[in-house]
Amino acid sequence: MNVKDDPLLHWHEGLAPGQRRRDGELTVGGVSAGELAETYGTPLLAIDFDVLDAAIAEFRAACEPHGVEIAYAGKALLLVALARHLVATPLSVDVCSIGELVTAERAGFPAERIALHGCGKTGEELAAAVAGRVGTTIVDNADELRRLADAAAGARPLPVVLRINTGIEAHTHAFVRTGGDKTKFGISPDGLDEPARILRSAPNLQFAGLHSHIGSQIYEGAAFVENARALVRVAAGLDRLGFVSERLIVGGGFGVQMDPGDGAGLNLKATIAGIASAVAEEAWATGVRVPRLGIEPGRALIAHAGTSVYRVVAVKRQFGRPFVVVDGSIADNPRPALYGAYHHPILASRESPATQQTVLCGRSCENDEIVVAPLPTDVQPDDLIAICTTGAYTYSMSSNYNRFVRPAVVAVQSGRHRPIAKRETIDDVLRNDCDA
Repeated sequence: MNVKDDPLLHWHEGLAPGQRRRDGELTVGGVSAGELAETYGTPLLAIDFDVLDAAIAEFRAACEPHGVEIAYAGKALLLVALARHLVATPLSVDVCSIGELVTAERAGFPAERIALHGCGKTGEELAAAVAGRVGTTIVDNADELRRLADAAAGARPLPVVLRINTGIEAHTHAFVRTGGDKTKFGISPDGLDEPARILRSAPNLQFAGLHSHIGSQIYEGAAFVENARALVRVAAGLDRLGFVSERLIVGGGFGVQMDPGDGAGLNLKATIAGIASAVAEEAWATGVRVPRLGIEPGRALIAHAGTSVYRVVAVKRQFGRPFVVVDGSIADNPRPALYGAYHHPILASRESPATQQTVLCGRSCENDEIVVAPLPTDVQPDDLIAICTTGAYTYSMSSNYNRFVRPAVVAVQSGRHRPIAKRETIDDVLRNDCDA
């Protein structure tokens, strides 16, 4: 993402998005790391709502001139307080499960601003769509469309959008690639005869348009543009069958700069403008009406706002390498272990100029290497370490591996802080054990 327009979205001397006090201690949202750790314990995830608002403003500035609608991909991180914060913005929200749907509902999201995703929707989720609890259902496959048609018989008209796998692959890790011939998602362009037949026989399903999402952490604007062009060509084919695509949703996956030393980034304004221009050109060339456009950023809105705070529990050197072990683990951030994700570490409790390449690890019964990066040579037990850009896919993917408790999540903003998810207790971890 292009982060040059708002100072809150800058990396400051290796800090994202925090700053240091005069005594060298890290602050997040104007609150010192020490105060956060003392108040809420560690591990801890702090979400800076000012940074979130800056990211939303950046997306709106890029999208509104082209009439592009924005929906927040709730899978990145969705808590009631966070969703309630988003209700006050023009954004919609995408949910992938009953759990995410209920979270959005309890936050006050109106149904018309909720879209239901998922490649294997349960009967309960389809029933929620039929009951009008979501505004749009994104249908992944013909079987799902048939089940939805059966469930919707006699119900009010249900807007549906077909998810298309355009075959375009983004250059990203296989685990976060959602387009191309090696992924499970969507309907191939040559597989639309059966969905068209189902739609014709199901008057309660109201075809609204097409959706495509090609992956995550994409830094090449050309991939988004080509995917949008391909989606218009699919829309043109359906138009000839009598199905007019009023909407085209081109997904998310806008790359976020994770490392201050890496210039990787996406020019957001140019990418959105390129998508809009390509859709208009392709629509004119294929003779279809220019559809409304939508995007679904998740990580690109919330990742930069998140900072994880850990306490050092052990420092050692073996086989010529320094190791620092913190009180977090693969349980609160599985991303490095899953697909080699990089999160930039900094010493949060103080400054120290001399650094060395250090293996930063968690404490689980796995080789849960978080990152290899420069850390001060004098790191000691009880120091605080901050890991940057952890707003997305950390807490939302956390677990109770080793029966660890999930961390607290706090909102920080302009020097104030408040909890938005409590730290679990051991009783919480054991609550479903039948003989506990």
